[in-house]
Amino acid sequence: MDDRVDPLVMGVRDRWEGQGLLGDPWPFLAICSVGRLNQLLKKALDVELKRLDLTRTGYFLLTTLALTVHGRARLSTLGRILMMHPTTVKLTVDQLEASGLVARTPHPRDRRATLVEITAAGRERANEVSRALEAPEGALAAFDGMHRELFEALQPARLAAGDVELLNPGGEGGRGRRAG
Repeated sequence: MDDRVDPLVMGVRDRWEGQGLLGDPWPFLAICSVGRLNQLLKKALDVELKRLDLTRTGYFLLTTLALTVHGRARLSTLGRILMMHPTTVKLTVDQLEASGLVARTPHPRDRRATLVEITAAGRERANEVSRALEAPEGALAAFDGMHRELFEALQPARLAAGDVELLNPGGEGGRGRRAG
C-alpha cells in the first residue's frame, strides 16, 4: 500500500464516531471511493476521447461491437450490455453512423430489428483509443498499469452486487439470445 495519507479515509474515520454516526464507516467509504474513482477515470478518459472526437458512450458502443463475434449487434442488445436507455443507444448510433464508424443493417431474420455493425473506420477508432489509454504520457498515465489490478479488485464486489448480465444475456429464465 502507498505511504501517502488518503484524505477521504482520514477525514471520515476521524469524525465518524465523534459525530454520533452509528455502525461502521466502511460501507460509506467504499461507495465514496468507487464514486470518486469513477469520476476521476471518466475525466481522464474524456480527455483522450475528446482528442479523438469520440464520446464516452460512443467509445463503449464501438468497443462492445468490436468484441462481438461478427462485429454487430441489435440496438436492444447494446442497450442491455451497456446498461443504457434505448434512446441513448439510438442517438449514439446516429452520431457514430454520421461519422462512418458504424452502419445499420436490417436483421436477416427479424424485420422488426436493426443491427448495428462496426465499420473498418470504427474498429480503427476503437484501436486508437486503446493505444491512447495505454500511452505512458496519456491521461491515464497516473494509473501506471494498475488497470488489471483495479479490475480484479472490483470484480468480486461487482458480481456480488448482481452484475451478471453478461453471463445471462437473456435475463430471467436463462433465455440467452445471440447478438447477431
